[in-house]
Parts: sequence; structure tokens; C-alpha cells
Amino acid sequence: MSNRQTDSSPYKVQVLDRALALIDALTKVRDGASLVELSEKVKLHKSTAHRLLSILGRHRIVERDSESGRYRLGLRLFELGTIAMDRFNIRDRARQHLERLLEEVNETVHLCTLDAGEVLYLDKIEPARSVRMASYVGRRNPVHCTAVGKVILAHLSKPELDEILQSCDFRRLTQKTITTRSELTAEFKSIRERGYALDNEETEQGLRCVGSAVLDRSGKPIAAISVSAPSFRLTMEKVSSVALAVTRAARALSEEIGFRPATRNGPSRKSSEAGRR
Repeated sequence: MSNRQTDSSPYKVQVLDRALALIDALTKVRDGASLVELSEKVKLHKSTAHRLLSILGRHRIVERDSESGRYRLGLRLFELGTIAMDRFNIRDRARQHLERLLEEVNETVHLCTLDAGEVLYLDKIEPARSVRMASYVGRRNPVHCTAVGKVILAHLSKPELDEILQSCDFRRLTQKTITTRSELTAEFKSIRERGYALDNEETEQGLRCVGSAVLDRSGKPIAAISVSAPSFRLTMEKVSSVALAVTRAARALSEEIGFRPATRNGPSRKSSEAGRR
């Protein structure tokens, strides 16, 4: 299981935990998995895994390919996810800002949020380019090496931040990945001051991302907007201009949902945020 599993919770129903473990395992395989593979992944006896998969299948949460016998996620999850996304108003509110940002930078733009200690992609708009980022709505990524993850973490309260970092595994994805808590937290002050975070080929070699936080009326980060592009197009010389566009989009969305700087003519958003901490 990923760090989304709440091992510390006193409320547990074993059969639900096992069923959710199977669902979680299927989210990590694009071409499905056999009964044997799934039972090994979640450490269940084949008969137990088969029984749970059959129940999930009756509810269309899991599907079994009649030819290969492999299991995959069912369309019921898509239906439920669509309902959940429709109710998550930030996605609808952000769309016009993402479209405007796409027109400005002509690179892939994302709207992400923090969910159970991971970055969750809520929306994505791509340019008409042959080389684009291989991401998708619903994808999850680590917080410690993504621009959106780092910028959200930088604006969390200390108790919230501590809780997330305690369960962060800081795994290395490239040679540039930050792998310690001290390295990561050392970036937060500059992130708050400049208003954006940079993923400089930390998640994937050859990919750069710039992200800025979306703040609610209390100043709490509820999402982040980012621009992602191959490093040969998003060079370090271009980062500042792209960052300006990203922070402008995030600020506009933040103000639309109620965030207000300390004073309209006083300190900038990033300065007020830094001072607030």
C-alpha cells in the first residue's frame, strides 16, 4: 500500500482494507494484473483475493478480461470519480485560468492538489506539440520532488507539514531528486518569497516544472497551478518568465476564491505570505 493507507487509524475493517488494497494495486498497473500478481502484491491468499475481486466485479469496481483473465479497474470508479470531480468546485473555477496560461506559455499546464500526502492531478491542458508531458488527470506523484508538491508544502502550517513529512519516503527518482527533509525544508523560504517552486529535472530527467500555490480566503493552500515542459524548451533562462505567468494565474484564481493580500497597495502576495509565517 502507498502512504495513503491510514495505518494509525483505530477504526479498521479487515475485509475493506483488503479490498481497497486490491484497488490500490490495480491503480499502479496500466495493463491489468493476474490473480497471482495481485495476491502477491497485497500479500493475500489467492482464494481470498479471488473472492474479494469477484465482489468488486459485481459492483463494476473491477473488471476481468474474459480472454486474458487479467483484472483492471472498472468503469464504476470512473463514474464515481466524475461525480467527485464535479463537486470539487476548484477545478471548474480554475479552467479559464489554465486556458489563459496555456495560451501565454504554450506548454502543458496542470491543476493539482495535495491528497493523503501525495500530489493529485485534477486537470491538465496540453498544447499542440509533438513532445509533451506524459501525465493524466487522476495521476499521483510524490510531494518532495514536484514543483506543485513543494509549493503547497511551503505554505502549510507547521503541524500539517510535520505530519506529511513524517510519512514521506524521499525516494530518489533522478540524480537531482531531493532525498532528505532538511534539503527540502531549506527551499521553503525562497519558495514563499518568490512565489513559485521549481522541479528542475527532479521527478523525471529532461523535464522541468514551475508551480505556484492557490490559496483560499484564510491563506491556506488548497491547490497549485503548474507549467511543465521538456528542459530543452523550458531552459533555466526561461524559468523566470514562465514563473511570472504561473504565479499570475495562481494569484488570480486565489483572489477569485477569496484570498486577499494584506493590503492592496502594501506588500506583495509572496511577501505577505512569508511574513505570515
